[in-house]
Amino acid sequence: MQGGRALADHLTAEMAAGKLKEGMKLPPERELGERFGVSRGAVRRVLATFREQGLITQMVGSGTFVCAKAETLFEPRAVPAATAHTSPAELMVGRLLLEPLMPGLIVQHATAADFERMVECLGQAESAPTIEAFEHWDEALHRSFALATHNSFFVQVLDLTNRIREQGEWGRLKRISLTDETRKQYEIQHRAIVNALRDRDAELARKLLTEHLRQIQRNLFG
Repeated sequence: MQGGRALADHLTAEMAAGKLKEGMKLPPERELGERFGVSRGAVRRVLATFREQGLITQMVGSGTFVCAKAETLFEPRAVPAATAHTSPAELMVGRLLLEPLMPGLIVQHATAADFERMVECLGQAESAPTIEAFEHWDEALHRSFALATHNSFFVQVLDLTNRIREQGEWGRLKRISLTDETRKQYEIQHRAIVNALRDRDAELARKLLTEHLRQIQRNLFG
């Protein structure tokens, strides 16, 4: 049941992020089942729900495809007026207050698929050829933490965080502070956090995540 929920959450999030668009083909049922650790029957139930909602269509012999309606879930990532003037310093204060609360929920609710997504983000970030690409996967990793809580409040908080990070001032500070040395440091910290979460060690993960965020704060502002 939990794996089925993780699959449904993943598909919804990908559609809402504009990554699953009309005409795109979903992986086969067997592959989805293996990835999310659920039976093919559970996968079919999730897909049936999405089909009933008009989000996908299934054609025998061809596969499962995303319908145009899925794009109605997509919301442009414009920064809301209320957050348009949130400074990087204010953002970091908020992150330090909220993100360390997530490990407690993650160790209770995260699925194998959640951890696979974290590991995927780690690998992509470590192989990213540019600062912009690294920043993208850095954002994706922290969002994967929020998704792994299976609590929509934290997902919305991280989405808001990432919208604010798209502002020019954050990008300018990140380009100045993100040297090869600091990037390597972040990568090591990221892996340590994920390993603690996979070990279901909430206290250690909370400590490591807090240290990581404080390191970012020091690097950005001195």
